[in-house]
Amino acid sequence: MAKLLLVVLFAVCVVPSIVTAHIAGDSLLLQGSTYCDACRCGYETSASKPVAGAVVGLECRSRTTSELTYSDETVTDSAGKYKFLVQSDRGDDFCDVFLSKSSDPECSEPNVGRDRARVILTRNNGMDSNTRFANAMGFLANTPLASCQEILKQYQESED
Repeated sequence: MAKLLLVVLFAVCVVPSIVTAHIAGDSLLLQGSTYCDACRCGYETSASKPVAGAVVGLECRSRTTSELTYSDETVTDSAGKYKFLVQSDRGDDFCDVFLSKSSDPECSEPNVGRDRARVILTRNNGMDSNTRFANAMGFLANTPLASCQEILKQYQESED
């Protein structure tokens, strides 16, 4: 009877925690951010602001056939940040996050070259963490700020 009780206790307490750890251990968390390039200079500056409510997509394609193997979509939070929880290792795929739609009509043009980011979604790369980070992606403001010349002087990009 004691053996049976021990087996039942093991099954009820230990097995679910092992299964939960295994499921959680298989998933990867992908994080990134979006911004509005208020000066239309092609990168983040002190004038850049987060884009809350932007739609961001994730697509993974087979390295051999280029066939779409995984896709997802999410919306940025108030800080312009997004997260994807990817349930399986995508080591055999090329994966990209990309800007799908801006929520700000004054800053809705994706900045070509900064509108997508390649991400590595595998554990077979020596990283201990299950969190992966994508480069920030930006939209261009329709009209640059009047203060952009002063801002760009900080970055020594302005022509006098």
